[in-house]
Amino acid sequence: MPKQFTEAEVIERIEDMRRRRPRFTDTQITMSHGSGGKASRQLVEGLIVPLLDNPALACLGDAARVQVEGATLALTTDSFVVHPLAFPGGSIGELAVNGTVNDLAAAGARPISLAAALILEEGLDAEVLRGELEAMAAAAQQAGVPVVTGDTKVVERGKADGLYITTTGVGLVASDVALAPELVQPGDKVLVSGTVGEHGMAIMLARGQVDLDADIRSDTAPLWPLAEALLATCGADLHCMRDATRGGVATVLNEIVLTCQLGAVVIEDKVPLRPEVVGACELLGIDPLYVANEGKLVAFVAPDRADEALEALRAHPTGAAAAIIGEVAEEPAGRVLGRTGFGGHRMIDMLVGDPLPRIC
Repeated sequence: MPKQFTEAEVIERIEDMRRRRPRFTDTQITMSHGSGGKASRQLVEGLIVPLLDNPALACLGDAARVQVEGATLALTTDSFVVHPLAFPGGSIGELAVNGTVNDLAAAGARPISLAAALILEEGLDAEVLRGELEAMAAAAQQAGVPVVTGDTKVVERGKADGLYITTTGVGLVASDVALAPELVQPGDKVLVSGTVGEHGMAIMLARGQVDLDADIRSDTAPLWPLAEALLATCGADLHCMRDATRGGVATVLNEIVLTCQLGAVVIEDKVPLRPEVVGACELLGIDPLYVANEGKLVAFVAPDRADEALEALRAHPTGAAAAIIGEVAEEPAGRVLGRTGFGGHRMIDMLVGDPLPRIC
C-alpha cells in the first residue's frame, strides 16, 4: 500500500518544494513567462540563471553589485515593450528611464548614467520617435542621470510593434549601505511608498479593455529621492527595498520571504489604494496587490525606526501616500498572509498566469 502521510508531513513536503530552485520544464515560451509571477520565476531561476551562473547573478535583486577598485557599483538592465506606446501619465520613453533608475534606487545605489538601445520598426512615425526621445530626455533630467551611450536597430514592418527600448543603468553604492532579503528580520515593518496598482490599470484603460470612465494615470516616477531619504533616516535599520513592478507588491513580498525563509502578514485595510483602481480591479477580477507599479517601492525596516521611515517617505511628494502595510513574522516561513477586513487571513501567493500582459 502507498505510504499515508500526515497533514503536517504533506505541508512540510509542499514547503520543501517551494524552497527548492524551480525547474523549467515548459516546451515553449508563453506570455505568462513575462508576467513577473511563478512562470517568470521558473524561466529565470530554472533555465537562465543555471546556464549563466556566477556569484553576482545569483543574488537576483533589482541590480547586481560589482566591486571595482574599492568602489561598489550597481548594474541593472531592463527592456520595455509596453503597448500602447503612450498611456495616461506617461509613455515608453519615460518608463524606460524611470524603470532602470528605480531598480538602482531599490538596490541602494545613486544613479550615475544610463545606456539606451532602441529597436525601431519599419514605418514608425518619426514624430512618435521624436516624442519618445524627448520623454526620455525629460525623465533623465528629472532623475539627474544622463543617457551616455546606446544603440539603434531597425527591423521589418510587423516585427516590433513600433518601438522597443532597452536601458542599462550604473549606480554608486555607498560603503555603509547593505540591503538584502537575507537581512530581513522578524518584527520588521513592511512599508509601501504610495498607492498601488495605478500603472497596470492605466495601461488597461489605454487599451480600451475596461469599460470604466476613470482618471487613472500611471505612477511612473524616479524613486531615488525616496530611497535616499530612507537610507539617510534608517541607516542599517533599513534591511531591504524592492521596486514593485511586474507582479506587483504581492509578488515582491513572496520573493523576499522565500529568500529569507520568514513570513509576512499584510493588513489589507492598510494598503493605500485609489477608489478608481479598486473599481477597475473589481471589474477585471484582479487583486490590486498583483498589479504592476512603476513608481512605488516596498521597504523592510526595523520596527523601532518604521515611524521615522514613514515620515521620511511622506515628506516627499512621491511618497505622500506611503503607509505601513504589514510586518515580518517567523511563521509561516516563506509565505505571505493577508489579514482581511473581516479579521480572517488568506494566503497571498506569487502571481499565477498572465492577467496583465505587456505592462512595461
